[in-house]
Amino acid sequence: MGITARGVGLLVAAVALLGVGFRYAYPELALLGTAAVVAVGYAVVSAAWRPRLEVTRSADPDRVARGESARMTVTVRNAGRLRAANLLAEDRCGATTVPVPVLRLRPGRDTTVDYEVPTRRRGVVPVGPLRVTRRDPLGLVALSRPYGGTVPVWVHPRVHPLRAVPTGAGRSLEGRSDSVPHGSITFDSLREYVVGDELRRVHWRTSARVGELMVRENVDTSLPRIVVLLDNRAVAHPERVDGVAESFEAACEAAASVVTAAVRDDLPVVLLLVAPGEDRADEPPLDRLAAVELADGGEEALRASTGRLRQDRGGDTLVFLTGPGGREHLGQVGALRGAYPSVLVAVFGADGPTPSGTAGLVVVDAADGADFAAEWDGVRRW
Repeated sequence: MGITARGVGLLVAAVALLGVGFRYAYPELALLGTAAVVAVGYAVVSAAWRPRLEVTRSADPDRVARGESARMTVTVRNAGRLRAANLLAEDRCGATTVPVPVLRLRPGRDTTVDYEVPTRRRGVVPVGPLRVTRRDPLGLVALSRPYGGTVPVWVHPRVHPLRAVPTGAGRSLEGRSDSVPHGSITFDSLREYVVGDELRRVHWRTSARVGELMVRENVDTSLPRIVVLLDNRAVAHPERVDGVAESFEAACEAAASVVTAAVRDDLPVVLLLVAPGEDRADEPPLDRLAAVELADGGEEALRASTGRLRQDRGGDTLVFLTGPGGREHLGQVGALRGAYPSVLVAVFGADGPTPSGTAGLVVVDAADGADFAAEWDGVRRW
């Protein structure tokens, strides 16, 4: 509860009038001072009345890519039965506020406001709660209360289309290796029996037809498992524009593009962060990319992350996305080439090309997410 400037002035006047009236025996001044005190007391009681309001809100949609349109609809209903709600209200939307017209809202009536949610930046935009301010008729006291909960709007990084994701390696049991798109042990062909072949591989129906033993030849089509490692260390993205690390935003767009392409092709993919921070592993990858922020951590954080990757070996294709500050630590990623047959490093926002063959890695220098997508097709079979 807060007393307005008018209320403060009236209180000061009341004290002065009462003091002078009683000190110098002026009953008229004392009466005016008493009336001023009563007015302030009435204002406190009037503003303290809590209206019964029901607030509902919905986002359409609640998940969008950066720059796409999202709208919030807020409905405020006066659930009281006796009096109209003489109120001022505003809805919190991220760092801004939106006025909601609830002045003299009658019992049983409702009002609805629809407004655009800002999606210029990646992130999770909290919308709500509704802040309702109750004032007395004299404007002496104002009391603000929150109504309703908070609804998040997820602003995902932009997704740039990628033509393809890495293909699996088909390893024949006889030593042949081919490129295949899906993974399993599948039938490939028939050939003549040679000494040493297992009898359980003999295809008896074909053998009876051709008059000699024929055996099945199978192919192990290994499904590619993709690990996307996003470098979210502040030291890897030192440059800021209006407080935003554009190289990190570009890395998030690249991560979203790789994850989306893998899901589109039904390939297993996992998103990891160099500096994990709050555990959000159970959330969808695009939601995690909307919420991820830069965190503290130097080379030690990258060393710990690559150590876990070497130990767990979560895939056979590793995509490491970093900024200009991460180039000096690429040796830690290069040490993973023994555990991951395919390793690609993308450096965003660098002021010059990364030296060719750094740590024996395939390195792509990209200005932003769209540039990365354009370079991807040329290196996707690394």
